[in-house]
Amino acid sequence: MNEITNTSTTQMMPTSSPVASPATVLQIFLEFLLIGATSFGGGVVAYLRNGLITKRGWLDDKSFVELLSISQSLPGLNSTNMAILVGDKLRGLSGALAGIVGMCLPGGLLMFAVGMVYRQHGDHPLATAALKGVAAAAVGLILATAVQLGKKSLEHVADAVFVLATIIGVNRLHFSVLTVLLVVGIIATFWYRPGVERKRSASS
Repeated sequence: MNEITNTSTTQMMPTSSPVASPATVLQIFLEFLLIGATSFGGGVVAYLRNGLITKRGWLDDKSFVELLSISQSLPGLNSTNMAILVGDKLRGLSGALAGIVGMCLPGGLLMFAVGMVYRQHGDHPLATAALKGVAAAAVGLILATAVQLGKKSLEHVADAVFVLATIIGVNRLHFSVLTVLLVVGIIATFWYRPGVERKRSASS
């Protein structure tokens, strides 16, 4: 009888999804070192999502978008800001230092070498053609990442309106990114403030 009871109880208990093991400082350094060494241009966002979410499971899409929003709202490069924020989230100060060093080291060494070669030989048509190809690939990576994140992050019609307002403000009206982020961010915060959000959910 006890065996039957234990078996039925075990079957009724919900199975939890596997949780990624905590990241070590060395793992953070190596992951951002790989991202920094293999990502190109604006396509770094796609590499960050693939490395931090798909491969490592350190973040989910919601956390990734939140950290990316903070990174874009602060001065500096999105990739370095993300390295600091993600490293701090995972392992505190030591994780943040590991992330920023890993992210910047490959690019710094590569640009130093490229600068030396450019100084000696100047521009070259093949190098220019290669950079144009990389730029096109980076645009494709950004678009693919935007579509993937948008499917999971844009849940209401208002979200699409805020996205459209941001695009119009930056590309058509030529306001600074900081100005657009502040204005749209304030409006979005007012729209999604807790009290109104609960009333909106209850009425729907």
